[in-house]
Amino acid sequence: MSASNPQAPLVISTHDLGRAAGLRKQFSLIVPAPSSFGNAVIGLPEGLPIKLDLTLDSVVDGVLVTGVAALTYQGECARCLDPIEQSAEIEFQELYFYPDVAISAEDELFRMNGELIYLEPALRDAALLDLPLAPVCSEECLGLCAQCGVRLAENPNHVHEQVDSRWQALADLFDTKEG
Repeated sequence: MSASNPQAPLVISTHDLGRAAGLRKQFSLIVPAPSSFGNAVIGLPEGLPIKLDLTLDSVVDGVLVTGVAALTYQGECARCLDPIEQSAEIEFQELYFYPDVAISAEDELFRMNGELIYLEPALRDAALLDLPLAPVCSEECLGLCAQCGVRLAENPNHVHEQVDSRWQALADLFDTKEG
């Protein structure tokens, strides 16, 4: 999807804003989440609503977009694998350059297509930086036993007898003396 489709959910028009520096437009909208909006553990499923509060400021080289996205991530706890939902408010800001302004190749992603701005790259970058690397259902979550998978919250005294393999020969000596 790109800014060439003015009906796309994350494409906004600056037609009402004008090009004179100093003009401002504020509005809110709700858009469906695009695909692949997260990582392997947590993300925003495609189609779930994202509430955007946006401010567009016309500046000399383009339009400065400042926004807050309210959304709910879904995923699984990195410790116990239970499903989790996590609400977030993500702030983002990006300058979208007018089509006739000279910019570097790395800024090309943030060039306006006529009067249209494609918000997905800026929103995706901000959301991915906000995602926890290891989301947990609660800070007190004990997780699962690494050996057998028992849920440690339900069995906090669960342990396995473990002998360091470097000491196994010594343990075998004591076992034979007792026997």
